[in-house]
Amino acid sequence: MVGIEYNPRARDVGMLANLVAVTETKKRPALIFGTSSDRIGTPSGRSFYATVSKDLSNLVKLPVAPYVGVAYSQFEHRFLPLAGLNITWNKDFSSLLIFDGVKLHPSLTYSFGKRHMMTFLLAQGRNPGVSYSISF
Repeated sequence: MVGIEYNPRARDVGMLANLVAVTETKKRPALIFGTSSDRIGTPSGRSFYATVSKDLSNLVKLPVAPYVGVAYSQFEHRFLPLAGLNITWNKDFSSLLIFDGVKLHPSLTYSFGKRHMMTFLLAQGRNPGVSYSISF
C-alpha cells in the first residue's frame, strides 16, 4: 500500500507505505515493513517500522489480532517498541489500540462499502481526531 499522509496540525505531508513481506497463514504471522509520519504528537520526522501480526480469533475464540514490532523515530533518533490490538466488532466496526512506544491511542473505525473508512481516534488517550481513508 502506498499513499499520502497529511497532518495539518504538524503541517506535514509525507509518504505512507506498507509492504507485506510475509503473508499470514493459519500457523504463521504476517511480517510487515512500512513508513509513516513519526509518532502522534511529534512536530516532524518520519518513522520506519517492522511488525509481526496474527489473527488469533480461531485460537482464542475472540475477534482479536495483536501485533508487535519496532520503529525507528527520526524525530527522537531512537528505536521504539510497538504493540497493538485490533478488535473486529462486526463487518462494519473495528477498534485498534495502538501503542507507539510512548503513548496509547485507542480508535474506532467504521467501514462503509469496500473502499471507505472513517476512524475516530483518541490521540495520546485524550485528544480527539478523525481520519478518512479511501482505497483505489
